[in-house]
Amino acid sequence: MADLIPILSYVTFFLCFAVIFAVMALGLNLQWGFTGLFNVGVAGFVAVGAYTSAILTAPPYPDSLGGFGLPVAAGWVGAMIMSGLVALVVGVAALRLRHDYLAITTFGVAVTLQLVALNARWLTGGPFGLQFIPKPFQDLLGTGLAWNMAYLAMSLAVLGLVYVALERLVKSPFGRVLRAIREDETAAEALGKRAFSFRLQSFVIGCMVMGLGGALYAHFVGYIAPEDFLPILTFQIWTMLIVGGSGNNRGAIAGALAVWLLWSLSGTVLRQIIPQSEQARGAALQIVLIGVILAAMLIWRPRGLVGEVIGTPAGKDEKGNTGKKA
Repeated sequence: MADLIPILSYVTFFLCFAVIFAVMALGLNLQWGFTGLFNVGVAGFVAVGAYTSAILTAPPYPDSLGGFGLPVAAGWVGAMIMSGLVALVVGVAALRLRHDYLAITTFGVAVTLQLVALNARWLTGGPFGLQFIPKPFQDLLGTGLAWNMAYLAMSLAVLGLVYVALERLVKSPFGRVLRAIREDETAAEALGKRAFSFRLQSFVIGCMVMGLGGALYAHFVGYIAPEDFLPILTFQIWTMLIVGGSGNNRGAIAGALAVWLLWSLSGTVLRQIIPQSEQARGAALQIVLIGVILAAMLIWRPRGLVGEVIGTPAGKDEKGNTGKKA
C-alpha cells in the first residue's frame, strides 16, 4: 500500500492541473467556440485572476501591497470580478476589431499584463513573485496526498458548476444569439440583435472563467511569478480547445485532459533521453510536439475529439430516432 502512495500523489497532482486547464478552456470555448472571438490573450486574464486572488488572500507582505488575509472563496470571487473588469475595458476598446486584428490586440494586452506583473514589485512581488498563497484545508490535511485529493475534489466541483452554468447559458436564447453572431454577424444585426453588446458579454464572461482558473492555479501551487503566464500558456489552452473540439464544452474538457497528458508524458520521456546539459532544448521539443499534434488534428479531425453538435435532421431526435411508433 505504501508503494501506491507516490503513484496516487502524482495522479492527483496531474488531475488537478488538468481540471484547472479545463476551466480555462471552457472560458475560451465560450469566446471562440460559440461567439467566434479570436482571443490570444488568455494568459493575461489568467494572470489577473491568479494575482488578484493571491493578493486578497495571502498574509501581509512587508514590501508590497499584497496580503489582505481574506478567505479563499473571497479571493476566487475577487479574481472573477477583476478579470471581468479588465475584460470589459479591453473589450470596449478592442471588440470592434475583427479576426487577426483582435488577435494582435489581445496578445498585446496579455504581454502588457505580464510586464506589469514583472515590474510592479510593490503589487505583485515583481520577478520574485508572490509566496505563501494560502491553500484551503492545509491546516487540517497538511500538504500530502490527502490535501491533493481534497483539492482535486473541490476543483472538480468548481469545474462541474462552471460546466453546468455554461451549458445552460449556451442553450438559452442568449447562446443561440452568440452562435448566430459567430456564423453571420450581419444577418444577426439585421434581425435586431446588437452584436457588439453580445460579443462584449461573451468576452467578459469568458475572461471571468479564465480568471477563476488562474485563482485555482494560484492556490494549488502556492506560489506565482510572471514566468507562469507567458504566451506558451495561451498556446496550451488553445491547443486543448482545438484538439478537444471547439463549440462543445465536453470537448474543451476532453481536450484539456488529452493535451495535458501528452504534455506531461512527453516531458517525462524527453528528460530521460536528453542529456542534462540539453534540457532547455527538450522544453522546446515539447512545444514542437504539441504543434505537430495540433496541425494533425486540424488536418484529419478538424472538429476535434468531441466536435460541436450542429443539429439533427428534421423529424429526428438527437439519437436519430424518427419518433414514429412501430
